[in-house]
Amino acid sequence: MIRDQDALRSLLETVSRFVRERLVQAERIVDETDEIPADIVAEMKAMGLFGLTIPEEYGGLGLTMEEEVLAMFVMGQTSPAFRSLFGTTVGIGSQGILMDGTPEQKARYLPRLATGELIASFALTEPEAGSDAASLRTSATLSGDSYVLNGTKRFITNAPLAGMFTVMARTDPGSKGAGGVSAFIVEAGTPGLRLGKRDRKMGQRGAWTCDVIFEDCRVPAANIIGGRPGLGFKTAMKVLEKGRIHIAAICVGVAERMLGDALRYARERKQFGQAIGEFQLVQAMLADSKAELYAARCMTLDAAQRRDRGENVSTEASCAKLFASEMCGRVADRAVQILGGAGYMAEYGIERFYRDVRLFRIFEGTTQIQQLVIARNMMKSDS
Repeated sequence: MIRDQDALRSLLETVSRFVRERLVQAERIVDETDEIPADIVAEMKAMGLFGLTIPEEYGGLGLTMEEEVLAMFVMGQTSPAFRSLFGTTVGIGSQGILMDGTPEQKARYLPRLATGELIASFALTEPEAGSDAASLRTSATLSGDSYVLNGTKRFITNAPLAGMFTVMARTDPGSKGAGGVSAFIVEAGTPGLRLGKRDRKMGQRGAWTCDVIFEDCRVPAANIIGGRPGLGFKTAMKVLEKGRIHIAAICVGVAERMLGDALRYARERKQFGQAIGEFQLVQAMLADSKAELYAARCMTLDAAQRRDRGENVSTEASCAKLFASEMCGRVADRAVQILGGAGYMAEYGIERFYRDVRLFRIFEGTTQIQQLVIARNMMKSDS
């Protein structure tokens, strides 16, 4: 489904050069300050990174899923915080509007999302709900031609920077399941919307999250994605399915970076008169990482290609996300082990990646949720 090999090659080369020359050099400062420098953010916008998946008619690059995956393999060669800055816009923040939005919603928001003028945020998780739709408590009560939202969303990526939020709220209090949930577009600055303090996290510093709190927040009924209530969770699941392939691709890219760093160290570091990479037990860790990484890369590309062909990839997306995120954690652990004491020291960078990649097994559906999705799909399947 790759449309133009030359254009794709040019894009990947540009992103790769940007990663090497700008982002890798800024990794330490971002980790220390918990902030991505403004000039780097401006360069990301100018390169079109915020519009990777938005169709060309709205000012984006309109990448296919396979093309997006290949781009994320390259973006993964640096701190995942950089990807996170535009990731919610190209993924879960904009895709609900793209997939299910009205023509008016698409025309109003997608062009500004594509340029990075608006940063999108996806507000699903709550203090008592995330994977469990039945526990979602944020309410949306019809009042004239508006809905009044009340509730709290938690761990919302890019919320401190967001110009708009895709918010899941319960419009039918009588329905305790997914059918009573609707998706709303809520613009930053809407009266009744406020943000909590920025979270302090284990890793991915520079990727900001916080609570998003709604207190009698009045939102026009026209801001329901698709124009009809009750479809919000279906929209969320479609968006997350695509996002899981995206996250799998980032896991592959980051694992490649970590394994490359570990291999370089194993070649240079000497013990007992030879490079530690000559010792079989170190070679075993390198080999296992390479094999698992290859498997994850193949799975992710296969899921992307299947999705581009229009196949139902609910199972494949979950398989790729589950395996790639767990693989990435194992590669991180082995990389620290190969570097030994150096791996535990901040100056070598591996300990930062070790902290950063732990999140991959949690967000956009934990490993355990992926297991449930896969098994339930298997039980429903004839094959």
